[in-house]
Order: sequence, then C-alpha cells, then structure tokens
Amino acid sequence: MRQTWRWFGPKDGVGIDDMMQAGVEGVVSALHHMPTGVVWPLEEIEQRQREIATRADGTASGLAWEVVESLPVSEDIKKQSGDWRAHIAAYKQSMADLANAGIEVICYNFMPVLDWTRTDLAYRVAHGGTAMRFDLHDFAAFDIHILKRPGAAESFPEGVAEIAAERFARMDDDMRRRLATNVVFGLPGAAEHFTLDDVRAHLAEYAGMRAETLRGHLIDFLAEVAPEAERLGLRLCCHPDDPPFSLLGLPRVMSTEADYCAVMEAVDLRANGITLCSGSLGARADNDIPGMMARLGDRVHFLHMRNVAREGDGTPCSFHEAEHLGGDTDMVDFIAAVLREEARRREEGRADVSIPFRPDHGQDILDDLKRRAQPGYPAIGRLKGLAELRGIMTALGHAEHGLRP
Repeated sequence: MRQTWRWFGPKDGVGIDDMMQAGVEGVVSALHHMPTGVVWPLEEIEQRQREIATRADGTASGLAWEVVESLPVSEDIKKQSGDWRAHIAAYKQSMADLANAGIEVICYNFMPVLDWTRTDLAYRVAHGGTAMRFDLHDFAAFDIHILKRPGAAESFPEGVAEIAAERFARMDDDMRRRLATNVVFGLPGAAEHFTLDDVRAHLAEYAGMRAETLRGHLIDFLAEVAPEAERLGLRLCCHPDDPPFSLLGLPRVMSTEADYCAVMEAVDLRANGITLCSGSLGARADNDIPGMMARLGDRVHFLHMRNVAREGDGTPCSFHEAEHLGGDTDMVDFIAAVLREEARRREEGRADVSIPFRPDHGQDILDDLKRRAQPGYPAIGRLKGLAELRGIMTALGHAEHGLRP
C-alpha cells in the first residue's frame, strides 16, 4: 500500500514540508484552478509537478505527483448536452498530457451538480475537535425551505419533513445562510462555486433524468476514454457518490457494489477502475467494504481510507466523519483485504502491485482548529489517521510473515 496525501496546491494551508514530516511517499493533486471541460496543458501539469518536488526552502522534497484527483467530468458530459463531445475530446487530450508527464492514475466522479454534500463542516465531537457531518433533517430543511425544490418534502422518508420544518423554524438568518453555504460548498479548491440560483438551474437541467439514463451516459463516456487510457498506460478510477444515495431528486449511479459491477462489466478494461472510498460507501449499512475490496480488487486503482459513524440504520441516514479506526467500517478487515489483493497481484507479476491510498478527511484536532485548512483536510487529523492505518499495515505485514505483531 503506497502512502499518499492530498494537496490542493500552493494555497493549501498544509504544505509540502508538512507532507514530508508526515512521512508520505507520494502526492495526490489536481489543477483546481482550471475550469471544467478544458484541456490541461502539459506546462501547467509540469508546473504542479515542480511545486510538489520543491520544499519551502527551495530544496528537493523527493515527492512526486502520483495520482490526479480529480480530472473533472463536465455536467455537459453527464447530461450529454451542449459541448459534451468537445469536452470528451478535451478529456482525452488532458489524459495524454498527464501520461506524457509520467502520471498513471486518474480519479474522477460522475455525481451530478455537487461533488459531495455535508450540512456541517465543523461539527463538534465529544473530544472537542470538529468533523464534517451530514444531518438528514438539516439537509431536508435546506431542500424544502431554503432551496424550495418542488416536490422536495415528498422525497424524504416518513417523518423527516416534519422534523425539518421544526428545525428550520428554530434557525435564525445566520444559521440558514451557513447551512446553505455548507450544502453547496462542493469540492474544496475547485474553480467553480455554486450559488442557490446555480443549483436550481442545474437541477432543472436534470429534471426527469433517471438513474438508468445517467448510467448510460457514464458508460458512453467510459467507452470513449477508457480505451484511450489503456493505450496510454493510465488507470481511471471512479469515486463513489458522496453520500451514496439520491439527493435533490438527482440520480445516483455509483453508490453500491452492484453499481460498480454494472459499469465495470459494460466497459471491461482494466483501465476502467475504481476509487474505493470506505467513507463514502460506508454511509450505507448495506455496503460491505472489506467484501467489496475482496470481490472487486482487480479493478481497484486507488483507495480513500476514512471512516464514518452512521447515526441511523436506514438509507438515507445522518452520519459524521469518525476517527479512522472509530467508525462503522472495520479498517483491520479492509486493510487485510487490500494486502491480500496486493499479494495476488504480486503473484501475477503486475506492475501496479502497490495500491496508492490516502488518509481521507480527518477530524480537526489540536492546532488544526487554528490552521484554517480545507474542510475535511486538516494536517494533524489526517496525520493521526495515517499513523493508525500505518500501524495496521505494519501489524498485518508482520503477521503475514509468521511474526507476532
């Protein structure tokens, strides 16, 4: 398992020197300043590589850009409207430029409108730190009473709309503005940030689209780009929906093992792979994360290792970002499944034996509370998670060789 760290570029409050002190082996980054749908020029890619390779004092870091997260898929591609064919051509050219720069792994997602959704970016947990949280009732309050989406009240499980109305009535104007900002925050560091009117306009464009249609558009996209990725020696890996259930009446097509199987089978190339995110998928009780790793491991090209604590048994449900070993996913079983897959690849003689992973998200603790890093990406919280994951990896590695951990 190759230890990596996500970096949002020179403006990131967690810098290259911090990553070096964390002991990571590689860097996950993207050109967040580039608008979606345009070609990533080779010179921009090489500039990011130089930034990663250089410490604050100008000396070499020894780190390299190893995983792209994300090369975004435009809304036009997802809807197959507007400039979607030109955007696919630009995507292919960006892949070629990344391959020319020596980068082999590209993470992306196919979520309509919003890349991830939380209602609270600084939820206070028991030890005094903060974490990101999705509260179903607060989200319903946003959807029904702030966004005022037609038919929103009927789209939630029984009883949710009533509690949401009570929550909304108790909120002052500042609380309502903060909730709306949190929900539409989207991807940290992205070039685009949505207003409520933007969200309404995008939702109108998806009106009536069924999951089967969106899945078909994903398969069409992959039928175009995956063969090219295979030719270039790239590995594409689709991130799951976050959270893994429908929101705002939008279709979701990468929320379960069955979803992944359908897409992998439709475009049956090794380059068409998976970002297995234990946190996103773990927000559903019916997703067996270690089992998914065991069954789908041949196509897992990237791992997001994080944990969530579900606050209900149903789907959808509320949840919050837990400590890496403290949520509902058994990280020991998950890492054991990863190590078994790597052993299988080693026996096959594959070049991609070591699967890159990063400690995803993390609770803000200690100096994180003053640093103002990107929500979900604190320095110390992620370092704590990486240390815990590293401990499991070491213990299981010793056990595999007949030693006592």
